[in-house]
Order: sequence, then structure tokens, then C-alpha cells
Amino acid sequence: MAVLIHLLMVVLLTAGSLSPVFAQAAPDTSALVQKGRRLVADGEFAEGLALYEQALTAQPGLADAHLAAGIVLDLMGRYAEARKHLTQAIEHAPPELKANTLNAMGTSYAFERRTGDAAAFFQQVYDLEQGAGRPGGAAAAANALGRLYLETGDVTKARQWYQTGYEMARRQPDEPASQLMLWELRWLHAQGRIAARANDAASARRHVNAARQLVATTPALKDEGPTVAYLAGYVALYTNDVATARAELARADQRDPFNLMLQAEAAEKAGDKATAQGFWEKILTLNGHGLQHALSRPVAQKKTR
Repeated sequence: MAVLIHLLMVVLLTAGSLSPVFAQAAPDTSALVQKGRRLVADGEFAEGLALYEQALTAQPGLADAHLAAGIVLDLMGRYAEARKHLTQAIEHAPPELKANTLNAMGTSYAFERRTGDAAAFFQQVYDLEQGAGRPGGAAAAANALGRLYLETGDVTKARQWYQTGYEMARRQPDEPASQLMLWELRWLHAQGRIAARANDAASARRHVNAARQLVATTPALKDEGPTVAYLAGYVALYTNDVATARAELARADQRDPFNLMLQAEAAEKAGDKATAQGFWEKILTLNGHGLQHALSRPVAQKKTR
């Protein structure tokens, strides 16, 4: 009995000495990451990064925090640091996050126009999605490769990957007809841009007209007017019809930083430097991490220095 009383006293004394430690609740790492993302979306990069680092101090292998840290470091132009975090994100990612982390790494390399390195990661996404029997995801990865190659000067590979994306999308047996028609539009869109960059103006314009006709006759595509305007503006810009480019791009998505970059370039060609500068500055307010951001943001940063 005396032994039991002694042990109980030891336990109570030990618990009392540790109570200040237990009073410090572990931080909610998911909440820290979500708050950090909101700050980053508002342009508060340093504050967001500090929250991600706080989450990682508490949970070093948290893939979501590494992913978020890599993204904001890319936006800050700290690419090598970003890829250290993205490497950790890929390593620790659960299966449902793996494609996102690989996409982010490909995008990170695209910020520096390191096409081969970026393509290697988008290829991994394509292989992952195809191997998992997700043709829609594989098609999206193929289109990302097509866009990467097109905007970094390899028209041949761009055409190959865009066609792969189109063919992969058509393998979706249960996809509704509206989505299949959207992929028809995407394929026309890609062919028009490829032709424009290959200096085949006649073919580019034919694809613009075909895209317009498809949207006009397909009720499921009734909201795709800005998409066609973007295509028409892109083709006009790269076939030296600056006035048409400016008019069409103004009707496209004004939250797409790549579209803003095209408008800035068109304004510069027209000698309208003030308007161009406004577009470059607006790009830097759009704090996303897609391929369109990677291809436009570094250019805007140089233009506004």
C-alpha cells in the first residue's frame, strides 16, 4: 500500500511539473496554411511565407505547407528556394496531392523558361494520370506540355502534345457531350495558335473562323465567347494585325495574366507605352501559380523595374 501511495505522489508531482508544457497546444498547421494562402492571394508574400514556415516547424513533413511555400517563393522570384520546398512536397505528398505537386514543380521551372526541366515534370503528371486510368487528367497535362512548348518556341512539339491531349480527351467513355465539344474547341484553339506561331496566317484564320462557328452552333459552348476572342486576338497579334489584336484581346478574360501580356505587347507595338505599362503592372497583382502566370509574370517584373 505504501508503495502505491508513493508512486501516485510521483505521478502527481511529475504531472504538475509538466503542466506548463501541456498548456501549449500544438498549432493547427492546416489553418496556418489556409491563412497563409489568403495572405498570398492578397499580395502579402512575406507574411504568408512566415505562416508556412511556422506550420513546417510544427510538422516538417507537411506536403501542403511545402507546396504553398514553393508557390509563394516562385512568386517572389526565389526559384531555387522554391524548388527545395517543392521537392519536399513531392516526396511527402499523399496520392491525391501528387499530381498537384508535380505540376507545381513543372510550373516553377517554367518561370525561368527552363523548358526541358519543366517538361519532365509535366510528363510525369501525364504518365501518372494515364497510368491511373484518368484520361481527362492526362489530356490536361498534355495540353500543358503543348502550351509550354508553343510559348517557348518549339512549334513541332507543341503540335504533338496538343494533338495527344485532344486524342486522350476523346477516350473518356462517360464524358458528357458538352465536355467533348469543349475539347473540340480547345483543339481548334491550339491549331490556330500553332499556325500563327508558324507564320501560317491563312490557316490560323481558318481555325479562328471554325472556332467561332462551333461556339455559335453549340449551346453548351455559349459562354466561350471570351475564349474565341482570345484566339482571334492571339492570331492577329502574331500575324501583325495590331488593331484587331487589341480589340479582340480586350474582349477576352481580363483575369488571365497571359492575355494581359499579349495586350501589353500589342499596346507596345502600337506605340501606346502608358497602356502597356498598365497591363504589365496588373499582371503582378494576379498571384496565381499556373502556367499562364509562369510565362507572363517574370516578363512583367522586368518591364516594371
